[in-house]
Amino acid sequence: LRMKFLQLLSRKPGTLEMLFQTPFCQKQFPYMCLATSARLCSKKKKVNSYEQVDQEKYKNLVCSVTSYKTSAQTPETILEEDDLLYGPPDKHRPLVNAETKTPKNCVPLINPNKRIPPLDRDSNPPMKIALQKTKMPSVTRILQQTISSQQAFYLERWKQKMILELGKDGFAEYTKNLFLQGALFHAALESIFLSEETAIKEQREDVAVSGYLSSVQHVLKDISSVKALESAVQHETLQYLGLVDCVAKYRGQLCVIDWKTSEKPKPSLKDTFDNPLQVAAYIGAINHDANYDFQVGCGLIVVAYKNGSPAHPHFMDPDLCSQYWKKWLLRLEEYMDRN
Repeated sequence: LRMKFLQLLSRKPGTLEMLFQTPFCQKQFPYMCLATSARLCSKKKKVNSYEQVDQEKYKNLVCSVTSYKTSAQTPETILEEDDLLYGPPDKHRPLVNAETKTPKNCVPLINPNKRIPPLDRDSNPPMKIALQKTKMPSVTRILQQTISSQQAFYLERWKQKMILELGKDGFAEYTKNLFLQGALFHAALESIFLSEETAIKEQREDVAVSGYLSSVQHVLKDISSVKALESAVQHETLQYLGLVDCVAKYRGQLCVIDWKTSEKPKPSLKDTFDNPLQVAAYIGAINHDANYDFQVGCGLIVVAYKNGSPAHPHFMDPDLCSQYWKKWLLRLEEYMDRN
């Protein structure tokens, strides 16, 4: 009978009402039906484990948590907490964006007082003036001592990472080899421009520079009329000096050319960091150096790769050179202020 009752109950909603109307339930088993129905509909109440916690013991904790349903902090209390933890704020003047600053000494990039001979002397051999030791700072030194804190951070992090991988002696050997490869690469390019066939053949067979030379072949086809190679330049007004890699025409435009080597691709000008400022500084120095009877308005940074992949040439037109010239003047002023 119990099984029959359950079967009828599970078929459809009206079964329970029909069941209580059947004669055998009304007369013979009324209490069994009611008892069975009560057993199905009611369940034993589940015990809440939190009710067994000692309420008196944790009363203060519960009150402190439940009383702050929303944050009680205000801007005033946050400032008070910061002042307590970190001390009063440093009330210094806000940093001025370098883009909005203007140099105090606005020396022009192009020298208006320099006289240029009417004849183009492309047939003359390239100038090569030796760098003399003077008290004037070099372009490289100025840029190194005025590097931004962000660049200094990344440079130091890279250095520590390399030391961790190679050790101090290994890192010293690594940097020494980088400088040696750069020097050999520049010497190889100088031999090419001077048409020293014997030296060119030897350097192309040298594994250290053969990849770099292969990398720049497509750029060399666009270079002509070399006017200076590894030649010292000096800005007579601003009193700084440097050593220019090359001055030549690139696709018909006279440029200061800076040859760079890299292990990583640098497809855009911003990847070269401070190199555009270096080129602009050299352009300004040439234009204000009496040793050079010409003026330059453009720049070219060529990044060569050891694996022989095509080099990235980054051309700087006169407008771009003028922009970097202003940035260079600001860096020069910063260096002068520090020293």
